[in-house]
This record gives sequence, structure tokens and C-alpha cells, in this order.
Amino acid sequence: MAAVNLANSPITQVSQTPVQTNLQPQLLTRLLLDLRGKRFSVDRETIMNLPESVLLCLFPNGLVLSRQSAALSDGGDNDDYEELYGVDFDPECFSYVLSFFRNASEVFYGTSTIPGLLAAQQHLVDSGSPTSDFGPSASQNPLLTKQAIIVLREELEYFAIPPKDGKASTNVNGIANDALLDLKKKCGDYLLNKRNIFTALQRNVSKENNIAEQHLIDMLCMSGFNREDEWGYRAMEPMRCCISSIALVLLKTGIVHSTSNGEKQVTVDYAQMGTAQKLLLFWRKPARKCWWDGLDVNLADPGEPEKTVKLWARRVWTLELSLV
Repeated sequence: MAAVNLANSPITQVSQTPVQTNLQPQLLTRLLLDLRGKRFSVDRETIMNLPESVLLCLFPNGLVLSRQSAALSDGGDNDDYEELYGVDFDPECFSYVLSFFRNASEVFYGTSTIPGLLAAQQHLVDSGSPTSDFGPSASQNPLLTKQAIIVLREELEYFAIPPKDGKASTNVNGIANDALLDLKKKCGDYLLNKRNIFTALQRNVSKENNIAEQHLIDMLCMSGFNREDEWGYRAMEPMRCCISSIALVLLKTGIVHSTSNGEKQVTVDYAQMGTAQKLLLFWRKPARKCWWDGLDVNLADPGEPEKTVKLWARRVWTLELSLV
């Protein structure tokens, strides 16, 4: 049998030309989002800074930050191509969130021409906290180096029990007639105009004497909200008996910036800082609360006889802290 020269065998030969492989998909630097017909081009860092609860609404099936097409990951001419993601989320609400986060970031970190609050309080980071309660390093107290934002959302579903006059009803197939549709619209308008954040929860506190809910209101009002605050954005969801609301406020960390004799000064209220640190429990960990709220509402137009409707609302609150 003739000996086989393994060195020249095509089975054992190794190509001297390296094969270009791309096992790691290319990360997108920007995302092009289509929110109910309105498009947004948002960079990856901005997306990742959004509250977890908002991200779950934007991307209920998970957020993919790598290119989905292999043809776009080959280092070719399409590297700047933006893939379009369809998102079922209110575009005006999204604009409100983006604007608030952008403004908060600029005030805290500054711009290319104007220094921000972080520059004025940098000595707190460099020297550490004067007391041992908060630890000497920024990693132990991220409120020294990050802009903290309280995120409060409400999802409200409402159900109207029409009066017994029989005008508002459904047919044999369960389809609402015009009178019932008009009733639902009026109920939605009534709730939409109730913009005060804490009225419904305070009503529930008074009804149930729930101390925990009262503590929640007190904590939020100590940390950045006021008791008479209104929702920052509130709107009906299309084709649903549902109202979505969101309110964003800067967390009161206890770090106070003031000006005296033309010089900027920074002081720390450590009691307020302690309260603020309790809210770190909600950082990237949204907490939810659900309750039913029932009201008797008069939906009669001016000059009409009274038309009382029992209106039930199922409210779901989501509380979260974001660090930008």
C-alpha cells in the first residue's frame, strides 16, 4: 500500500488565509421607532436610561439592540442603516418622557457651555460624605453622582353601569349601541379631566383607613411631589376604555444648591438624604399597586335631567426610580 503524505493531504491542510467570522452581532447605536405612525430616532444610551416600566410597555417581547439582519452585520456599506421597530405606545407620552429626561440630564451634568449641578457638588464625591451613614464612595451612594427621577405611572380601566332607562345597551351579539358608546365616551372624558394625582388614592385611604397607602402618599410628597400635583401626561388609549397617565419629578436628595454673595454653595440635608435613599429600593425594580375605585357620576348635559351612572375604575400604579 502506498504511503499517504499527510502534509499534502487536502483533509489536513490548513488555509493560510484567515476566515473573517462575526460571532458577535453588531450593536445598534440608534433605534428607529414607529409609535402609532410617528417616528423617533433614539440613540441606544437614551433607550437604556429609560425607566424599566416604560421599556416594558415599549418592548413587551424584549428589547433587541443588535442588528437583526446578517446582511447588515458584514461591515458593508449599510452600517448606518436604521431598522424600523413598530411600537404600540402613545407617541406624545414618549415625547414627554424623552424631553423630561433630556432636560434633567442637561441641568445635572451640564452642557458644552454651561456646567451642571454635578460640577458644583463634585467635592462631595471626592471627599466622601462627612458622616459614615452614607459611606465614603459614590458607589455606596449613587445619589451623589446620578440624577434621580421618580417615575409614577397609572393604568386606569373603567366600567360604566348604565341607568335603567334601557337606552344604553348591547345587542344579542354583545355589541354596544350608540347610546352605550356615547355613555362610555362621556365616562372617559369625566375621568380624563380628573388630573390630580393623589385624589383617588386619598379617597381610598379615607374609605379603608389604609395606613400603608397614607405612608406612600407622604413619602412621595416628601421626595419631590406636591399633594396638589397633576399628572404630567394623561390620555385615553385608542379604542379602549383605558386611560394612561405618567408623572415624572426630580428626587429631592437633600443636596441643596444656593448662591450667597455671588458664590455658589452646596449644603446637604442628611435627613432628606436618608428619605431619598429609601427610594433606591425602587431603582430598576418597579413596584405595583392595584385597587378599585367606585363613583356615582352625573353625566347629564346642561339643561338635562340628572343622569347618574355608577362608574368603576380599576387603577394600577407603578412606582419606580430612575438614575440617569
